[in-house]
Amino acid sequence: MNTAILIEYLPLFAKAAVVTLKISLAGIAVSLLVGLLCSYIQYFRIPVLSQIVQVYIELSRNTPMLVQLFFIYFGLPKIGISWSRETCAVVALVFLGGSYMSEAIRSGLEAVEPVQTESAVSLGMSPFQVMRFVVIPQAMAVSFPAVVANIVFLIKETSVVSAIALADLMYVAKDLIGNDYNTQEALFMLVMFYLIILLPVSILSSVAERRIRYAGFGY
Repeated sequence: MNTAILIEYLPLFAKAAVVTLKISLAGIAVSLLVGLLCSYIQYFRIPVLSQIVQVYIELSRNTPMLVQLFFIYFGLPKIGISWSRETCAVVALVFLGGSYMSEAIRSGLEAVEPVQTESAVSLGMSPFQVMRFVVIPQAMAVSFPAVVANIVFLIKETSVVSAIALADLMYVAKDLIGNDYNTQEALFMLVMFYLIILLPVSILSSVAERRIRYAGFGY
């Protein structure tokens, strides 16, 4: 392992990490919104929309992200829809992540016993109050571990966007290996930067999970 090469590669990987983080944050944020919307549609069994959501979830979860990315980047321009590499990467991440977030959140909503909502209604709570004070706190406690797992999964899935020549961490590592043949150094930096991104997420999520469970269930 050549320390001088590691120092030389550091700015390149730091710049690539910014690209990875930007794509990850945008994709995860929109995925959560899509997941919330889809989970509520399924939870309340809204006619037609719930069937559309189910088709979307099955399509998203049963096709590889690489195929989805290629369809968005190479296929959509054939019908006049052309986006930048960054936008295509985020859209692909959202298309995949929205379905996983939806299932995670829906499982939390459905874990709340019907008797609790019925009791809340009998006490005079409005539907909004039932969701706000009874359903959502408990649903969050149940679904939070799955949501965090999906966040980590989506960050790792950003490595796929290197296939459309977007200069993320994986693209830079492959480029350096191909040009300089410094495989050990490039892979070491790749692993280190992914750890720098993902370890804080895991640690913070563990702390947040304990607090949410305490708030949701009272222990």
